[in-house]
Amino acid sequence: MSALTVAVLLSLVSAVAYAGGAILQERVAVTTPERRYAPLRRGMWWVAIALNSLGALLHVVALAYGPLSVVQPLGALTIVFALPMAALFVRRKAGATAWRGAIMATVGLAGLLSLTQAADAQSLDDAERVMVALATGGAVLALMVLAHAVHRHPVVRSVLLAGAAGVAFGIASVFTKTVAVDWSEHEPLTQQLPSLGVIAVLAGAGVLISQASYRGAGLAAPLSTVTVVNPVVAAAVGLTLFGESFRYGTAGMAVALGFGVVAAGGLILLTTERIATEGQPAPGASVPVAKGGPVPAEPVADAGDVRAHELPAVPAQPTPGPHRRVLFRHTRHHRERIGS
Repeated sequence: MSALTVAVLLSLVSAVAYAGGAILQERVAVTTPERRYAPLRRGMWWVAIALNSLGALLHVVALAYGPLSVVQPLGALTIVFALPMAALFVRRKAGATAWRGAIMATVGLAGLLSLTQAADAQSLDDAERVMVALATGGAVLALMVLAHAVHRHPVVRSVLLAGAAGVAFGIASVFTKTVAVDWSEHEPLTQQLPSLGVIAVLAGAGVLISQASYRGAGLAAPLSTVTVVNPVVAAAVGLTLFGESFRYGTAGMAVALGFGVVAAGGLILLTTERIATEGQPAPGASVPVAKGGPVPAEPVADAGDVRAHELPAVPAQPTPGPHRRVLFRHTRHHRERIGS
């Protein structure tokens, strides 16, 4: 079996593991809405963490066997695997709009990454590491503040949190590459401790923020946002700091921009599909009322078939007359009426 075949198989299994972890995270968010970031007492959440860790490990090993231009686009299949897996295992079906959005996001991301051309292995110097770490922390914090500000719109809040998680994961990959390059050059491990600490903080923050992004927004929109933002951020750092470039010069850059537009359009479709279905009760669902418990939702009549409903007859009630004041005069032996 060739090294490229091994890389492809590992990438596919990694995408399946990531998809399984995302499905479990979304289910935990639905069943424990009071714990947004770290439902530590839920065993299902720890299984999701284990699947995400397995996916990350397989992704790193795949990069050791195959080129970045092959392994990274295959990672975008996570959202494509997640939708049928969710329908099969947790009966969470996605609509046609969600499928179109997921496929557009995957194709756009795969095309964008396939045009990225890796340069010689490079590492960030100390000043660049500090700059990237501070910029990442500021971006993640800003997205979380914006998400809190739009908490009345669950889907928008979810996409913002998923974007913050994608930024954290993407920069964690950048620092992982930096540590790997320095390790290959036999630098002392003590010099890598700050970078390892940044990786741990960003990876942990990404997991916790992505968990919160699934609350009230379903599976497709937040997962697609993380899947797209993560490698795009990493690729942007690679283009600016690692000397990477797009294949085919200016033409390749223009095509890459087109793929970016396709990926963004897919994310917009996923978001609008979720907003369109948000707040619509299922057929026959119960509508809560202030008192007396829930009542079944009534079907709405067509505009051309409006009929007045006949009310049941109510027995006639006697009409009360005007109030009359009667005066009596009391004597020792009897009472005498004297007027009204």
